[in-house]
Amino acid sequence: MPDRDIALARAASYATQWLDSLGTRPVPPRASVAEVAAALGTALPDGPTPAPEVIDLLASACEPGLTAMPSGRFYGFVIGGTHPAALAADWLVSAWDQNAGLGRPTPAVAAVEDVAKGWLLDLLGLPAGSGVGFVTGATMSNFTCLAAARDATARNAGWDVAAAGLTGAPRVRVLVGAERHDTVDLALRYLGLGAPEPVAADDQGRIDPAELEATLAAGPSGPAIVVLQAGNVHSGAFDPFGPAIEAAHRYGAWVHIDGAFGLFAAASPRTRHLVAGYEAADSWTTDAHKTLNVPYDCGIAIVRDRDALRAAMGTRGDYLIRDAAGDPFEFVPEVSRRGRGVTVWAVLRALGRSGLADLVDGYCRHAANFAAGVAGIDGGRVENDVVFTQVCASFGSDERTAEVTSRLLADGTAWMSGSRWRGKTVLRISVSNWSTTDDDVRRSLESLRMAAK
Repeated sequence: MPDRDIALARAASYATQWLDSLGTRPVPPRASVAEVAAALGTALPDGPTPAPEVIDLLASACEPGLTAMPSGRFYGFVIGGTHPAALAADWLVSAWDQNAGLGRPTPAVAAVEDVAKGWLLDLLGLPAGSGVGFVTGATMSNFTCLAAARDATARNAGWDVAAAGLTGAPRVRVLVGAERHDTVDLALRYLGLGAPEPVAADDQGRIDPAELEATLAAGPSGPAIVVLQAGNVHSGAFDPFGPAIEAAHRYGAWVHIDGAFGLFAAASPRTRHLVAGYEAADSWTTDAHKTLNVPYDCGIAIVRDRDALRAAMGTRGDYLIRDAAGDPFEFVPEVSRRGRGVTVWAVLRALGRSGLADLVDGYCRHAANFAAGVAGIDGGRVENDVVFTQVCASFGSDERTAEVTSRLLADGTAWMSGSRWRGKTVLRISVSNWSTTDDDVRRSLESLRMAAK
């Protein structure tokens, strides 16, 4: 027990030191994988090591290999930093060590997650009573929602996937925008549905509803799924949900919306227009560790037809202590899992309705300021319509844009990622961190200006 208390105290001290360093430290890591492994020691000791010494070694060996992803100057991927309430709640989740799959053995976690689910549906304007599952991230949320879609559409065509599998089943068509995220294709592959049918998109990556309807009309009748997007990973653009969902439903298709970071546009009156009509869909994906800023890992799968989600994900076992009201594991792929929804509850309780709106609005304001700053740099060009949190920039030729990106990362003040969009090399800026300040944006833009020189 003394070892436990000392180890926890040291872990808290190292964590505080790490968080305190984020305002000033360079964003990129200083050590490679091989260097960190060497510092840890690759030979397994023959005997035990006291827990405090394990924590000391872990902290000292890993510190140089840490990227300041929670920093307000990290814009490389669409990931947030951890909100203080969520971080503290996550420590409690680990200490409580509850297997959150069943309600009766873990009523505390089940209750917290049930409250969080209700708040989420309310804040996002989605149908009350929808099935909600806390999964690892957007990939598994897409997987979970699309599993419910696959089974439900096949069942409507007279085929029971759970009983008969996919061999001999009627083909489930899946139509996607030409600029969907790759994790949609990955989830479809996991589900045995194969490659989707791409539908033309405009210059911001938004699906064309007329092309969607024409593609549905030209193909075979039968089970179909249409995947739409709330927040293109490059432009931040949102599909035109109203007409696209109407077209899909006319052909009996299930509509799923991949809103890994964009779904929370619904939480602010200033950005809610971006998701107009999206509540008519059948399922929705989002990532709480993106826009909402909870720790890894926490994706959220939402399905209008609660029973369809339970049918796709649920299982049976005589040893399971079931709750008549339903159990958390019925809505996710895992039977055993940590209480991921506790951190969601913590952030929502800490921010409230107005605080969440302010959080989203802050991202958008910083993105707009980045766009204005890029436009003022010699040779700088903003390649997208900045409507949400994403900015794509170029600096002349592909070679010069890549060089600017390389110089920026070498400076270390900020992290922005190189990418390819619409056949062009771009520098992608993703604003997703609750702690990003106006000064962070100013410093990051100054670093970018120096890199562009």
